[in-house]
Amino acid sequence: MTREKSIGKPMDRVDGKLKVTGAARYFADNHLPDLLHGCLVCSTITSGKIKTIDATAALRAPGVVDVVSHLNTPPAPGYKQADPSAKQPLRIFADDRIYSNGQPVAIVVADTMERAVHAASLVQVTYDQETHQTDMLKNLSAAFQNSRMKDYVRGKADAWKEAPVKLEASYTTPVEVHNPMELAGIVAKWDTPDQLTIWSKTQAVKNNQQALKGIFQIPVENITIHSPFVGGGFGMALHLWPHEIATIIAARKLRKPVKLVITRDQMFTMVGYRPTSIQKIGIGATADGKLTGITHEAIANTSVYEDFTEAITSMSKFMYACPNVNTKYQLVPVNLATPIWMRGPGEATGSFALECAVDELAHQLNIDPIDFRVLNYTETDPERELPFSSNYLKEAYQMGAEKIGWHNRHQQPGAVKEGDWYVGYGISTGTFGAHRGKATVGATFNNDGSLLLQSATSDIGPGTATAMVQIAADAIGLDPEKITFQLGESAYPQAPEQGGSATVATVGAAVHDVCQDLKKELARLAIENIAAFKNSKAEELTFEDGFIVAGNNRIALHNILTVTGKPDVKINTTSAGGDERKKYSMYSYSVHFAKVHVHARTGVVRIKHVVSVADSGTIVNAKTATSQMIGGVVGGIGMALTEEAVMDHRFGRYANNNFGDYHVPVHADIPPTDILFVNKKDPYINPMGAKGMGEIALIGFAAAVANAVFNATGKRVRDLPITPDKLIS
Repeated sequence: MTREKSIGKPMDRVDGKLKVTGAARYFADNHLPDLLHGCLVCSTITSGKIKTIDATAALRAPGVVDVVSHLNTPPAPGYKQADPSAKQPLRIFADDRIYSNGQPVAIVVADTMERAVHAASLVQVTYDQETHQTDMLKNLSAAFQNSRMKDYVRGKADAWKEAPVKLEASYTTPVEVHNPMELAGIVAKWDTPDQLTIWSKTQAVKNNQQALKGIFQIPVENITIHSPFVGGGFGMALHLWPHEIATIIAARKLRKPVKLVITRDQMFTMVGYRPTSIQKIGIGATADGKLTGITHEAIANTSVYEDFTEAITSMSKFMYACPNVNTKYQLVPVNLATPIWMRGPGEATGSFALECAVDELAHQLNIDPIDFRVLNYTETDPERELPFSSNYLKEAYQMGAEKIGWHNRHQQPGAVKEGDWYVGYGISTGTFGAHRGKATVGATFNNDGSLLLQSATSDIGPGTATAMVQIAADAIGLDPEKITFQLGESAYPQAPEQGGSATVATVGAAVHDVCQDLKKELARLAIENIAAFKNSKAEELTFEDGFIVAGNNRIALHNILTVTGKPDVKINTTSAGGDERKKYSMYSYSVHFAKVHVHARTGVVRIKHVVSVADSGTIVNAKTATSQMIGGVVGGIGMALTEEAVMDHRFGRYANNNFGDYHVPVHADIPPTDILFVNKKDPYINPMGAKGMGEIALIGFAAAVANAVFNATGKRVRDLPITPDKLIS
């Protein structure tokens, strides 16, 4: 009987039992002999210099071992080589400068966490305080353009102004914080003066290994990183953060392992955030609805010491057939820590402005928003002047419209009411680059028929190991139960970070390719050592359900090793894309539909039904892919309706830096949600035809909600989040 294909099936997570039984070991679960605990002392000012640090009372407290700061430890060796005038990541404990409120100024180390926390409260710090600026709106005169983000012009700049039908509008998004359940932190241990082992929460094992090499000036092979399980990241675990460096410095000074788990309020100031943005869209069309011009200008904040950029305006350059497009992107430095990519990165921010503007223009033209998008659909990428590798947006529009009941939508806003609630429908499109990087996978095929695969990628929740097992099962013809995929260790072969929706496309391709190489090696062994195959040529052999076949002769793959006396076969394969990216433009797409109720008197918004359609090539696992999309919906609801980090600009401090006041969506906020997949193979990106999905699950969603709220009420909210006060004012 032919083995059923694994790719596409809703296979259970291979690590699911470990996670639900508590057997999965996260970084904080590691309790080493002689382990010490750290607690950070953080700046209470927002700009200035440290004048004094008095640790006398803390050092007298029970169990305290040391209070480490720039006063009693030399800077990390790599910091000494850095140009102090250049913009760069925060150099923790390198000097007395304060750039943001909550910046770590010392780490208290004690024999228990509780004692470290108490002692940290005893440390007295004085400052020379300077004027700070945390309000981007009041610092727009300082806007500048980073060299990485140049102006873009296709056709004529500002051509929208000459269109028969046009609009110009501004849209704003606030600071959002990643806030996964698992807090950030690290366990650091120096085995020798130049051998470091850490257990950390990271999406980028190999990147962090290289970063530590530079900071501490030790050989990369002397740095071991363990990160097999990550309790949610959403982008915050893509960087090596200052609190991690502080812990490593303390462990080196004390010659003992040190654990640090930061607090929830520190998650607002130490591990990045989605930056605030102001976007202006100018868009114009002919009277029959053909776009003639788009201008998209964006301003976002960064820190005063480092430039953070993301692709806020990128979607506007190619999403629609429009002959004239120009974009501009600027940064404003403020006294906050450096932002970091948050799920959907800049495209989630940019799509809110673009897709709301598209909806507004469609309303002016009195054209259905889906019809308007289809009318301006482009068969090729107008930015790169290349055909798309695959693009099934028209099909996705149709699938989602049927599922949400789009025919019930009324073109006139505010026309449908159920009791005290206005009813509206909204749509938005999302897109993100479909990337395939370079990765290496090591394979060990054992004579018991089991296959072990290893690569230093990460899993922040999408079910990476499960997808890799399914890809391998089909590539080599084994049952998934016989395959193990291990990740999250620096000792494993090279893999890129888990970010940018590229893991399945990149590491999955390497899994496929290493299985092909393994089959070639097993074929060689069969031809050279087994009489029934000696007259066969490698290209004549086939692989069927764990067997190698030549005519009427067949042998189980593991029996080849038994016959040859080998315990196993080991193969390492490096895989990367070719020239296909020079020939095709590669993107994943999403279409989000939302049905909302808006209370007529209170302005409360209730999302009643969501349909999200993904056009992301082959779906490797229907269950985990659905979970990915639902997760994007949850994050999108937060972006649209609830999430905003509120800053008290007088002090440069967050006023809602906790789960009680920073409102992430809860179960009661999530409506019935239907996830649909186009599920058509991309013929060029990789052997599986799979494209990324993690980002498109969120990109565009906030605009779908805003558009639905407008359809329900006739009120256009351009400032996220959409809260009741903005609808009743």
